[in-house]
Amino acid sequence: MAPEPTTPPPLIPAQKIYYLDTIKLLLTGLVILHHTLIAYGAPGGWYFRQPMNNLPAKLVMTVFVATNQAFFMGMFFMLSAYFIGPSYERKGAVTFVLDRLKRLGIPLLIYSFGLATVMNFLVYRYGQHHAITFGQFLGGYDGWISPGVMWFVEALLLFTLIYVVLRQVATLRVSRHLPGTFSIVLWALALGLISFSVRIAFPVGWVWEPFGFQLAHFPQYITLFAVGVVAQQNRWFDQLTPAQGRFFGRLSLILVLVVFPVLLGIAVTLKLTPDSMSDGWSGQSLLYSIWEQLTGVSIIIALLGIGKRRWNYTTTGLTRASRHAFAIYVFHPLVVISLTLLLSGVTINPLLKLAIAAPLALVGSYAVALLIVRIPGAKQLF
Repeated sequence: MAPEPTTPPPLIPAQKIYYLDTIKLLLTGLVILHHTLIAYGAPGGWYFRQPMNNLPAKLVMTVFVATNQAFFMGMFFMLSAYFIGPSYERKGAVTFVLDRLKRLGIPLLIYSFGLATVMNFLVYRYGQHHAITFGQFLGGYDGWISPGVMWFVEALLLFTLIYVVLRQVATLRVSRHLPGTFSIVLWALALGLISFSVRIAFPVGWVWEPFGFQLAHFPQYITLFAVGVVAQQNRWFDQLTPAQGRFFGRLSLILVLVVFPVLLGIAVTLKLTPDSMSDGWSGQSLLYSIWEQLTGVSIIIALLGIGKRRWNYTTTGLTRASRHAFAIYVFHPLVVISLTLLLSGVTINPLLKLAIAAPLALVGSYAVALLIVRIPGAKQLF
């Protein structure tokens, strides 16, 4: 008997901007992979790390996380801001603020005062091998304000409240067509110069505690949040042309696959430290800042272009996953930490550990999010 033909997932006709949900889900997956790679040796800070000594693998991971850092959190801010204006108009200032405090503030408190404590205990007990109970750990614990990955939620809440305050005194209406390709490139270069200037005082890696803010990246975050507001007002995403998407897609590939390896090779040859590449008054920091912002802007526009052409549809699976993207983001550190701790005692090649941990982190974060939203009341927060 011939096998029955497989039926593809039912497509739901495009009635809204579905591709933005798909991009948001993609960005969430990149965040998970980003932190998993840092756990195994990519540059960056994380709760528990077992860095490998494989130099080629570390170079590839460095390109990956540097590329992510160039755009993914900034794009999160832009997409979040894109929907703020309509929500504010629909709900009014008071209801809008109360809703944001609930949907952002409560998860922030849950993570900072609860989940982060549990994760720090797991690392202390099983990663650093201190044989103590959770109660004993709490007795000497002094890291109660620990936003971790929720620095993003803190900043988004802050930007949102500033937006509401400004709306009380001004319309914040900017009317103009989408800038042309040349203007966008100039804007990205200017953003690179501003980032370079900020990093002289606030180097990459310097964190403003207890908020968890790396101010070195905030010029991009603030700018893209503002771009998201203006883009929605003027329907810039609708005006984005296929030619612009292709141009910035090609440019991003050149910047990532050619320019960055060249910069990295120069740094290795000259025995430069990571600090000299990303902060301070130096030519290396200037070049890196410009590369980062031009790359970030290029990837963002390229993704929007691809999304418009190919991803403006949804399926039941995509709809469910995108609906739980925030829960995936909030709880993925627990999954990544648990997996890396479990694998830490296994005597296998670190590359194989990474190959096991990365896909399991993606699937496990989604599974945990599905379980969390089943808790009564949780669906209203996540």
